[in-house]
Amino acid sequence: MLNTETPSLAHTALDQYPTTELVNALVDDQFHAVDAVRKAGPRIAAAVAAALPRMEAGGRLVYVGAGTSGRLGVLDSVELYPTFSWPNERAVALLAGGQGAMFAAVEGAEDDLEQGAADIRGVDVGPNDVVLALAASGATPYVLGAIRAARAAGALTVGFANNPDAPVATQAEIGITLDTGAEVISGSTRLKAGTSQKIALNTFSSALMVRLNKVYGNLMVDLKATNAKLVRRAIRLTSFATGADEAAAQAVLEQCGFHVKTAIVALSKQTSVEQAQALLEAARGSVRQALA
Repeated sequence: MLNTETPSLAHTALDQYPTTELVNALVDDQFHAVDAVRKAGPRIAAAVAAALPRMEAGGRLVYVGAGTSGRLGVLDSVELYPTFSWPNERAVALLAGGQGAMFAAVEGAEDDLEQGAADIRGVDVGPNDVVLALAASGATPYVLGAIRAARAAGALTVGFANNPDAPVATQAEIGITLDTGAEVISGSTRLKAGTSQKIALNTFSSALMVRLNKVYGNLMVDLKATNAKLVRRAIRLTSFATGADEAAAQAVLEQCGFHVKTAIVALSKQTSVEQAQALLEAARGSVRQALA
């Protein structure tokens, strides 16, 4: 029996716990998710290193999964644009059962190996793309079909699974095992298995964006100011990075479409927005190199 399916021996009387104890048991079990991701750190780092040249060459991140795993992939993909200005067309999410499966289960969709392969071919996956394949069990046919088609197309495949020696991890070029063990509620991998996948995806994509020069120090300097909250954030980040007051920061941001990187370089080097943009282009988007 898979670790993720094995009934937990720690809380065999869960349904009899007082509510506070019940909540504590569910919360405390989540700490295992963090530990599982930490142990997988070297493999996640290897995936970031392998993905970087493909992204620099114009490749895409393609997330593939079913059920909870697939929905977590969708979540990571859609957050890259507002957070890092990563183009939406370069973060593709494939979910067993199609877009409708984001909101309601599509019975049997995860069992269709051929559809996983067809969906990969349908988005023209190629050698510069990185396919992130997610399955708690590690044996979901839809995901395995996607991995095989992606490898045949020359893409880098990274498999995330929550059971040791799972096919999703062993058949991908880089396998990442998040061994979270038995769930408090037997087989409910939306609990700590899902949490570990969320942490791992956050870690992978954020580290990749740092390497792509979308972070200066620990500041999110390549965000898209698409709403009032993000406009205020852009002003605060620019002010913090340069020491300029918020009025001065806002004035320069308004000249460059609220591009924080450009505003930081322009203010720090006391130059025009156009010159700041040229410096950033020469530095491949690195604020630190542009300032140097």
